[in-house]
Amino acid sequence: MDVRRADERYPGGDPETGIESWHAFSFGPHYDPDNLRFGAIIACNEERLGPGAGFDEHPHSHTEIVTWVVRGELTHRDSEGHESVVRPGDVQRLSAGGGVRHVERNAGTEPLVFVQMWLAPLQPGGDPSYEVVHGIADSTPYEVAEAGAMLHVRRLGPGERTAVPDAEYAYVHVTRGEVALGGVELGPGDAVRLTGESGLELAGRSTAEVLVWELPAPWTPPAP
Repeated sequence: MDVRRADERYPGGDPETGIESWHAFSFGPHYDPDNLRFGAIIACNEERLGPGAGFDEHPHSHTEIVTWVVRGELTHRDSEGHESVVRPGDVQRLSAGGGVRHVERNAGTEPLVFVQMWLAPLQPGGDPSYEVVHGIADSTPYEVAEAGAMLHVRRLGPGERTAVPDAEYAYVHVTRGEVALGGVELGPGDAVRLTGESGLELAGRSTAEVLVWELPAPWTPPAP
């Protein structure tokens, strides 16, 4: 179990324009060769956008981008013609394929908080694609087949427990509330990287919401 606290994230964004970013992995000027990825996950960013703030059109390629809104509404528009508003409880996935451009903005009047996770695909390239699943139910798995990964959303009340999937790699991120995992107390923004663990449970300490990634072990080429 590798516990990473919310206050250990790398700060980023542009606070003067209403953008505050917190990066769990090596990102931009915060280069850490020992923290480049975990399994398929290459980024897990908590983004906070004030009303009217956002990211102007920018490119992505060879990346599976999964977004979870914690509070507020996220307006999305991309170069493939997709436009949508993503709200709490929705899962948004943008498969960048060989290349796509998009805009992300808080077009509302309330602060926006969302977690965006980038996964490396099993095979680079391909055509971009986009999907939003509205109001995903608790414990309903969401598959990102392009990365060989599965996302589980867990919602817990005080005293409730739920199993963490047994996987070669698992990534646990708390979006709201307090939980315990393997005797470790976790709060909003805290994350745990699990390698080869089994039989673990999340226990709710308060009303809480947790994102759990079930990940394959990183692929390594066979010896010559």
